[in-house]
Amino acid sequence: MRKTLCITLLALVVAACSNSGVSTGSEPHAGPSASFPLIVVASNGPVTIPKRPARIVSLSSTSTEMLFAIGAGSQVVAVDDQSNYPPTAPKTTLSGFEPNIEAIASYNPDLVVFASDIKQLGASLEELKIPAVLLAAATTLADTYTQISQLGAATGHIREARALTARMRRDIRTIVANAPTFSGQLTYYHELDTTYFTSTSHTFIGTVYALLHLRNIADPADKPDNHYPQLSPEFIIQANPDVIFLADTGFAKQTASTVAARPGWDKIAAVANGNVIGLNDDIASRWGPRIVDYLRSVADALKSVKKAA
Repeated sequence: MRKTLCITLLALVVAACSNSGVSTGSEPHAGPSASFPLIVVASNGPVTIPKRPARIVSLSSTSTEMLFAIGAGSQVVAVDDQSNYPPTAPKTTLSGFEPNIEAIASYNPDLVVFASDIKQLGASLEELKIPAVLLAAATTLADTYTQISQLGAATGHIREARALTARMRRDIRTIVANAPTFSGQLTYYHELDTTYFTSTSHTFIGTVYALLHLRNIADPADKPDNHYPQLSPEFIIQANPDVIFLADTGFAKQTASTVAARPGWDKIAAVANGNVIGLNDDIASRWGPRIVDYLRSVADALKSVKKAA
């Protein structure tokens, strides 16, 4: 069940990243202190927010994290079944992958935030005159900062949103400045699941790794319409990555030991040198404030990486 959901999420992210809406989102039309009504330009275009929302429904785990991080948590009345952070978020059976408009409307929301326009969710909410902000999958950190700003305006927390993005920028600069360097550029493989789906440098997580000057072995398999290719074991073994990052330690229970037990993988430099690194599945698949924690964990792990001779 969880693996099927992961593959479904992967397909949605691929589709979302093909949508130009994220990268064209602009700064909200509001000053340091929000004055309603206001207009937020999101992935679904200009959205009018008539009043400060008091009943927010989030159908995006990333947006849920953003909302709570900017101090709008008390305005959130329901989140989807994948929003597991923070633990205090009001998790429900609502789904962002199979949205039920009647179930969503039953919470009497005055703002809905979602990440994928499945089943024309946006149009359905518009018919019910419920303001809805589409924040599709980010492809860069700049997208993340923009989305935080958009939610800050939409919820009346502009100052908090600006403080959060400023702190994120500062922390990321510090992490990158203190990250270890190597005589030669390290190569890596980022594993999404045990069927060898991965992400290339043209994805959000790919840009995060690039901050630490790592080279992605999946880039030769990148295509304009698919930045999440499925590799073969033979491809990975031949590419011989210096480091393997596991983003399937939770639902797939992958560890350095399970990777080493795969046929032929003991010859890969990352396995032979003990450079198989397990990371948090959820943070790796989201583009919210905790991406700073993810970058820090990667940078810290690199400090103990042994480079093959």
